[in-house]
Amino acid sequence: MRRLALPLALAATMGACAVGPAYHRPPVDTPNDWRPPLPLEDSLRPFYDSLAAHPDTSPATQRDSTMPLADSMLSLMPPSPPNDTATSSSIDWFALLQDTVLRRLVDTAVAENRTVRVAIATIQEFRADYGVAKGPLFPQITANGAAGRERISFGGTPITFDIFSVTGNVSWELDFWGRLRRTAQAAREDLLATREAKRAVVLTLISDVATAYLELRELDLDLDISRRTLESRRETLRLAQRRFQQGLISELDVRQFESQVADPAARVADFERQVVQKEDQLSVLLGHHPANVPRGEPLPAVLSSIVVPRALPSSLLERRPDVREAEAQLRAATARIGVAEAARLPTVTITGEYGTQSTTASSLFKNNTDIYTVLGGISLPIFTGGRYSNEVKAARARAEQAKYMYQQTVLTALQDAQDALIGLRASHDQLVAQQTQVTALQSALHLASRRYDNGISSYLDVLDAQRSLFTAELTLAQVQRQELVSAVQLYKALGGGWPSDAGGAGGGGAAGAPR
Repeated sequence: MRRLALPLALAATMGACAVGPAYHRPPVDTPNDWRPPLPLEDSLRPFYDSLAAHPDTSPATQRDSTMPLADSMLSLMPPSPPNDTATSSSIDWFALLQDTVLRRLVDTAVAENRTVRVAIATIQEFRADYGVAKGPLFPQITANGAAGRERISFGGTPITFDIFSVTGNVSWELDFWGRLRRTAQAAREDLLATREAKRAVVLTLISDVATAYLELRELDLDLDISRRTLESRRETLRLAQRRFQQGLISELDVRQFESQVADPAARVADFERQVVQKEDQLSVLLGHHPANVPRGEPLPAVLSSIVVPRALPSSLLERRPDVREAEAQLRAATARIGVAEAARLPTVTITGEYGTQSTTASSLFKNNTDIYTVLGGISLPIFTGGRYSNEVKAARARAEQAKYMYQQTVLTALQDAQDALIGLRASHDQLVAQQTQVTALQSALHLASRRYDNGISSYLDVLDAQRSLFTAELTLAQVQRQELVSAVQLYKALGGGWPSDAGGAGGGGAAGAPR
């Protein structure tokens, strides 16, 4: 028991002392809730609710340019995991946007994207660095072997002989002041920071893939609207030409109708170009060469799954990877203050060597050939020209920088979440109003066409109704995409979703949804 007393006492002494400040999370001024809606927004709420509840605001049935899943893309997509429902505590990205094709695209991107692979390799590097930092906490043991020939003289006849030795060396620095523990602690926090950085990369990738996919679906819808409008105007032009041949209208009317065909024709060409470019961008995000991208649900169908939360607790920001990464970096910088302070204090080491030595190899490990050395040493820096004191100052300054960076990251996170939440609310209201306009313009075009056919109104009324409806339908597609993108931005701003019981304010695409 007496032999164990000294090691136990040393271990207790080392565990009880570690110089340098312990980490305490710095205060951050975070609100208990988000900013309340503006008074004008509250005053207009009954109006938006009345629009959403009106039967004419239900989205019109639209043909979709959905493309089938390409076989080449199917082979690149990993199978979806069996548990594909959101947890009870949060809304996951695939529950946020209920599109199975989008989910498979995101799975492919997370598995194949090169930036994510770089982040994974970086984690492996810092995990190894953490193992390196923990190594000095334990005794360092090495084995040595030597064989040679020596010649020595003590003032008389020189003596020449062979020498063989096998020894084991032990070296252990007693971490009285916690320098080694602080070093390992800092390395561990660096590892945690890289893990959060990888989460940030994945979160950004999911957001980028979802946003690009939604933009692609908007372009598909724009292309479909332009093609339908082009076909409708060509049919109108054919009718006008027939009426001109019958002497019912003038040539000026026909030329006016001809001019209206060019606009959707130019849009078709432009949207076809944008679709291919967006597919190329999305393919690179997926980690593959540019190729066709499969399509899933149209925008109106995806909108029906969006729930607009009324308010969210600011504590949700703690799940953001950039906030967690900044705090881990602050903890690492705080630990390195202790490393710098401990370098100014005495260093206590124990070294030992034990082995066997003989003039012949066959005599090794026999009686009277064992050798050993046991040493205890202490080293105290006396004068270093201010090196260690300045290293402490530098470590404290770096910790101060990390503290302010953490606080700034939290403030930026609050801004991102607030802007995303307001953007989602506003885009939902804009969508309701825009759908009302499209429905009204569809009726106006129908009435103008009938009045023109019956000779009650001029062609100008029809042309004006066509132009207005075409512009409104393209704007509606843009607003539909914007609400979905706003939901994705809120998902990203909150670190990957929000509580499923946050108090929804209605579905984005479902007319008459409660708000």
